[in-house]
Amino acid sequence: MSDYPEFVRYAASIVPSERQLKWQETEFYAFMHYGINTYTDQEWGNGNEDPELFNPTELDCRQWAKLCKLSGMKGLILTAKHHDGFCLWPSKYTDHSVKSSKWKDGKGDVVAECAAACKEFGIKFGIYVSPWDRHEATYGSGEAYNQFFRNQLTEVLTNYGELFCVWFDGACGEGPNGKKQEYDWESYYELIRKLQPNATINITGPDVRWCGNEAGVCRKSEWSVVPYWHSTHAVIEAKSQQDVSKPPKKINPTDLDLGSRKQIKNCNKLIWYPAEVDVSIRKGWFYHKDEDYTVKPLSKLMDIYYNSVGANASFLLNIPPMPNGKINERDVETLLSMGAQLEIDFRENLAEDSIMQDNRHLDENHTGQHILNDDLESYWHSGDNPEGAELILDLGDDYDIDKIVLSEHIRTGQQIEEFALYAMKNNKWVKLADETVIGYKRICRFKEIRAQYFKLKIKKARCFATISRFECY
Repeated sequence: MSDYPEFVRYAASIVPSERQLKWQETEFYAFMHYGINTYTDQEWGNGNEDPELFNPTELDCRQWAKLCKLSGMKGLILTAKHHDGFCLWPSKYTDHSVKSSKWKDGKGDVVAECAAACKEFGIKFGIYVSPWDRHEATYGSGEAYNQFFRNQLTEVLTNYGELFCVWFDGACGEGPNGKKQEYDWESYYELIRKLQPNATINITGPDVRWCGNEAGVCRKSEWSVVPYWHSTHAVIEAKSQQDVSKPPKKINPTDLDLGSRKQIKNCNKLIWYPAEVDVSIRKGWFYHKDEDYTVKPLSKLMDIYYNSVGANASFLLNIPPMPNGKINERDVETLLSMGAQLEIDFRENLAEDSIMQDNRHLDENHTGQHILNDDLESYWHSGDNPEGAELILDLGDDYDIDKIVLSEHIRTGQQIEEFALYAMKNNKWVKLADETVIGYKRICRFKEIRAQYFKLKIKKARCFATISRFECY
C-alpha cells in the first residue's frame, strides 16, 4: 500500500455511513408530487390558492404503495409541502393546508394515510418539504421564517413513524419584502439528525447528491467519493474551517467527472456522497390531464433503471396522482409492466451454487468463493496488490447470459477504477465489457452469449479491490 500516492490512500479510506448504506439498498423508489398544484394544473403554485380546491374524492394511498411494491420499488417520497406552502398534513403553523379544505371536513391528513399505506405494504416512507414557501408571510425575514420552517419540519419528523429520507431541492425565491430568505441549513440538518437519525438528507443535504440532470442519465464513472465542495452542507462547514482546500470558483453538478484521481488530487477533504437519479414518468412533475399521452414507455424506464441502479446510483421515479387521489391507469399499466420485466430480468441468478476461483486473495475468509452468496458482508478481497487480480466463475455447464451484476464491499470504500469482463468461447477469452467504476452496484449488459466460464479482471484500483456480489442472468 505504501506505493500509492497519499491522496489515493486517503480516497480509499472514505466509507459510507450506516444511513447511506441503508439508503443505497433502497435502489429504486417513487416520488409522489401531489398537492394544491394537482388541482390548479400548475407545476409551481404561487401560494394564493384557495385550500378548498383540494378535494380528492377517492384518495387511495394504498394504491400508491401497492403499485410501488409491484413495480419493484422499495420506497416512496411524498411532497408534503411544495413551493406554494400548501401542507398535506394539518399543520399547526399555517392555515394553508388540508385542514382548510373540504376534504374530510378539514379532518384529513394525506401524510398520515401515505405513511400507513407504506407500512402496510412494506415500503419505506420519506418526505419532501420545500424550504421555499410562497404563502408564508415570514418568508424572506430571516430567523422568523427559519423557526417557522423548523416547526413544520418537527411536525413531519415526529408524527409519521420512521422516515428513510428527507428530500430538499434548495429552491429559493424572493420574499414578500423583496429579500431572499437565508436558509439555516445547519439547524435543519441538526433537527433531522435528532428526530430521524436513520434518514438520509438528499440532494440539498450531506448524504446523497443529485446526479446533475433530470433525464435519468448517469456518468460513465459515477464515483461515490468526491471533493467536499459538491455538498452544500460541506461548503457551509468549510466556511468556518481554514484547513481545507479552497473550493473552485464555479462548482458544476453536471460535470462529467467528479471523482477521478485528477479531480480529487488537489482536494484535502473528500466525502462519501453517492448519486441519485430523479426523473418523472411524465413530462411534468405534477399531474396534468393533457400529459396522459406523455407517459414514458417501458423500454425508456428500463434503460433509466440500468443506467442508474446499474451504474452506482439510485433511481427516484416520479408518479403524480390525479385530482381524485388515484394514479392514472396509463402510469399503472407501465409500472406493472416494469415490475414484471424486472422480475423476468433477474428471476434466476445462474452463478448461485457455482465455483469461483481467484488468482490472489487477502486470506482464506476473503476468497472468490465468498461472493456467490446473498450476504453482502461476505466478500473477496484482493490484498494489497489489486491490479491484475482475476476472478474466474465456473457455472458447471453452458448457459445463455446477457447480464452480470457486480458489487464492491463499499463498507471498506470504493476502490475499483477499471475492470473488464470476459467469457470463454472456443477456448478463448472474449471481452464482454470494459468499464470503470463498480461501487454499490454495476449491471453490465452485453449481447447474449452461451458459456460456462466468465472472468472478471481488475485493471486498476486504489489500494485494494473487493467484490461482494457476482451474479449472472
